Amino acid sequence: MKEEIVIHWFRRDLRLIDNVALYHALTSGYKVLPLFIFDKNILDLLQDKEDRRVSFIYSTLEKLNAQLQKQGSGIWGEYGFPDLVWEKLIKIFTIKAVYTNHDYEPYARNRDESIQDFLHEKGIPFHSFKDQVIFEKQEIVKADGSPYTVFTPYKNKWMAQLQAFPISTYPSESLKANFLSIPSMSFPTLEEMGFIPNQDTVPGDNIPVEIIQKYAEQRDFPGISGTTRLSVHLRFGTLSIRQLVGIGKEYCQTWLNELIWREFYMMILWWFPRVTEHAFKPAYDRIPWKFNPDHLKAWQEGKTGYPLVDAGMRELKATGFMHNRVRMVVASFFTKHLLMDWRIGEAWFARHLLDFDLAANNGGWQWAASSGCDAVPYFRIFNPRLQAERFDPQNAYIQKWVPEWNTPDYPKPIVTHEVATRLAIETFKSALSSSS
Repeated sequence: MKEEIVIHWFRRDLRLIDNVALYHALTSGYKVLPLFIFDKNILDLLQDKEDRRVSFIYSTLEKLNAQLQKQGSGIWGEYGFPDLVWEKLIKIFTIKAVYTNHDYEPYARNRDESIQDFLHEKGIPFHSFKDQVIFEKQEIVKADGSPYTVFTPYKNKWMAQLQAFPISTYPSESLKANFLSIPSMSFPTLEEMGFIPNQDTVPGDNIPVEIIQKYAEQRDFPGISGTTRLSVHLRFGTLSIRQLVGIGKEYCQTWLNELIWREFYMMILWWFPRVTEHAFKPAYDRIPWKFNPDHLKAWQEGKTGYPLVDAGMRELKATGFMHNRVRMVVASFFTKHLLMDWRIGEAWFARHLLDFDLAANNGGWQWAASSGCDAVPYFRIFNPRLQAERFDPQNAYIQKWVPEWNTPDYPKPIVTHEVATRLAIETFKSALSSSS
C-alpha cells in the first residue's frame, strides 16, 4: 500500500522559515512531500535562455533541497504543465491533501482553480493560505466594501488594521522531522529545461537594518547604497513579509510604506485583473501612442542622450536591477517624452527585471503613464536633467553606467525635453477631452 502523505507545493514562498502553508502541512499529522513544478506555461514564454530569475529560483531550490537532505528528505522537482504533473503525482502517492500559498496574478488564479477542481474530483482537499502579504483581497476595503484606489487612505486603513491584528509567525522550521523521507533526488537540470545558468551576482538576503534606518534620507540617490535590494527576495518569498514588516515598523515608516505600496498594487491586480492589458482609467486607453523603432532601440540600449535614463537602462540590462527613483524617470521618459505605449516598456522591464512582479511593475508603469490608480497627473513630467542634478549631483551613478556621457562619443538627445513635454501634454489633453 502506498504511504499516505500530504504535499506542500512551493511557488512564491521559497523558504522553510515562517511559511504559512508549509506550517499547516507539517502539523497535518501526515508526512510532507515538498514539491516544486517548473511550469512550462511560464518558462516557455521566456525569451532569454540565460534568464536570471530561472537561475535564482534554481539555486534557491538547490539550497532548500540541501537543507532537507540533512533531514533525509528533499524537494520533488517536476518540469512540465501543472495539470499533467498532478495527474502523475496522484498515481505515485496516496495524497491526503495539498497545501500551498495564495498567488494573486491572473494566470496563477486560473491555474490554482483548475488544479483545485481536478483534486476535488479525486477527493483530495486543496488548502491555500495567505503568506506573501499581510493583508489581501477584501481585508482592506472602504466602509461600503469597495476597494481603495488611492494609496493614502489605503495605507491609513492598513496601518490601523496592523495595530488591531498583530502579526503572527509560523515556526515551520521547528517541524522538519515531519518531512517525508525519500531517497536522494535529482531535479531536472537547467539545461534539460532549455536554459543556461546565469552567473550574475544576486543581492543577498541579509536584512541591512542600518540602510533601513537611513532609508528616508538616502532612498532617492542611485549613486549610493541607500536601498535594501531585498525586492527579489520578496518576489520569490525567500524572506518572510511578516519579518520585514516587523523590521519596518520598528525602524522606518518610509520603508514600511514601500511594503504597503506593494500590497496596494497586489490588491489592485486582484480586484481589477484587466489592468494587465488595459489602463486602470479607461479614458487613457484612447491615448494615441506613437511607435518609433529607432527611439525604442535607443531607449532599450541606453543611448537616448539623457544620461540618467541611459544609466538606468544599462544598469537594468547588466544586472537585472534598476534603482526605484530611476525606474520612475525612465518610465516617465518613455511614456511622455517618447509618447510610447506603457505596455511596451512594461514588457521590457518584465523581461529583464530580476525582481519582476506583475502587480508592482504594472502599477509602476501605469503610474508613470498617468493611466493608473493614484497616478501622477499627465501634465507632471519629469525633467531627466533636473532629476540627475538633484539625485545624482556628483554624477556617481551616471559615471558608473555611462562613462562616455561627457565626451564626443555620447549621442545627442533623441528628443528635445521642452518640445517633447509640450507635445505630450497636448496629446494627453486632446485624447482625454475627446473621451469625456
